Amino acid sequence: MRTALTIAGSDSSGGAGIQADIKTMTANGVYAMSAITALTAQNTTGVQGIYEVSKEFLGEQLDSIFTDIFPDAVKTGMVSSSELIRVIAAKLKQYQAKNLVVDPVMVATSGSRLISEDAIETLKEELLPLAAVITPNIPEAEVLCGMEIHNREDMEKAAKAIHDQFGCAVLCKGGHSIADADDLLYTGTESIWFRGRRIDNPNTHGTGCTLSSAIASGLAKGKTLPEAVAAAKEYISGALEAMLDLGQGSGPLNHMYAIGNGGDGK
Repeated sequence: MRTALTIAGSDSSGGAGIQADIKTMTANGVYAMSAITALTAQNTTGVQGIYEVSKEFLGEQLDSIFTDIFPDAVKTGMVSSSELIRVIAAKLKQYQAKNLVVDPVMVATSGSRLISEDAIETLKEELLPLAAVITPNIPEAEVLCGMEIHNREDMEKAAKAIHDQFGCAVLCKGGHSIADADDLLYTGTESIWFRGRRIDNPNTHGTGCTLSSAIASGLAKGKTLPEAVAAAKEYISGALEAMLDLGQGSGPLNHMYAIGNGGDGK
């Protein structure tokens, strides 16, 4: 069985972070492992608290994983401090990790800030150059490229600028009132638009985590990057169309919609 590792924060409400990643990887047919960067007290209405693990303990988690069950792909999500980003980058280099998908998580769906300014700079310097692909949404892409994005042409310029700076493929995610639900993959040699179905579902907690984990799952199974992105887009559309409705804010997706009775939202 192919394996995938998520390095991210825990979401106590289960809709995003480590919990969403494990559900997504499982639903996509790979064995999921995790290294937790932080515990969060959060729900569908926001993030109430963050308790970060020590850099030593994060390093121990990564050593335990890489020396026993080597992952076929790795996904990183929420990492809120520079010192933890440096530990992750050092361990990924040490073990020559492959198929790294970086979700540059900066702000939660609820609007809560999840990363410090200095950590953004460390993310750029240490982690992004190691990635096979990064998956910024529009606000994150604006931070990474230093330009405003208003339309599809801007998305193309931003994706190229990010690729040229960090040397990795870029999946610039639409939404945020731009390009509907279409995403742009720029590989350095080609630009590929992935059409998305606009689904009228206000419950989008954890969509970014879910998409990046689904891409990592596809890469772990040997798919090409465009194939992995296409499959991930189809999966997340199904999880949204299942219309799960939990919580008082922006609720979670139904990650298990295709398994058993999951598809009816009950």
